Amino acid sequence: MAAALPTAAEVHAALAEVADPADAIHLQRFFKTGSGEYGEGDIFIGVRVPVTRSIAKRFAALPLDEIDALLNSSVHEDRLVALIILNAGFDKATKPRTLDIGAQAAMVELYLAAVRRGRVNNWDLVDVSAENIIGPWLLDRPRDLVFELARADSLWERRVALLTTFAFIKAGDASTTLEVCERLLDDRRDLIQKALGWMLREVGKRVDERLLTGFLDKHAAQMGRTALSYATERLDPALRVHYRGR
Repeated sequence: MAAALPTAAEVHAALAEVADPADAIHLQRFFKTGSGEYGEGDIFIGVRVPVTRSIAKRFAALPLDEIDALLNSSVHEDRLVALIILNAGFDKATKPRTLDIGAQAAMVELYLAAVRRGRVNNWDLVDVSAENIIGPWLLDRPRDLVFELARADSLWERRVALLTTFAFIKAGDASTTLEVCERLLDDRRDLIQKALGWMLREVGKRVDERLLTGFLDKHAAQMGRTALSYATERLDPALRVHYRGR
């Protein structure tokens, strides 16, 4: 008789067992859950990321419908562990020996639905997932989806667009990153500014510094200070002063 598959309730219980109320208070402050802040209303129970990852490994066989149930949880750590499990499942479905395009498509569909209904709704949730799910899915496909996300009203969808392109950068392709960054230059939300500058910095670091400086030659004067600071972090000090002075 086959063993029963794990459930979202079991994952939540495992997280609750190791939760630390003191850490929960710290995490709620760190992730800006107060009134009017970007994470307003998010609930933390106090589980640190390394522990969350160890629990994700224990529940690697969690079915997609149970992953979706976790993504609907009001508890931040539930949603984080769901995304870590989804990452691992997507990675397995992309490996040559376990390649499963149908499984990949189902996971992308589930992930996008969660993003669009506001369940991937803090920077750590976006950053742990977008480049690992949407990124590899679109590497050899049309990238209209990235630009659709970049046009969205939701801060989190726009950050997903930017972080998705990290997978392209790591594959040596900066073209989509540069185009998305150009479209989001006037977005002064702090979490977009930071992501935009970060991705530009990675273009210079991992692909070609000349692509970064070419972008800065054209756009530095209209960039926000935060994005410009992040983008120029790795440049020669004289160049950094030059661009930040613009």
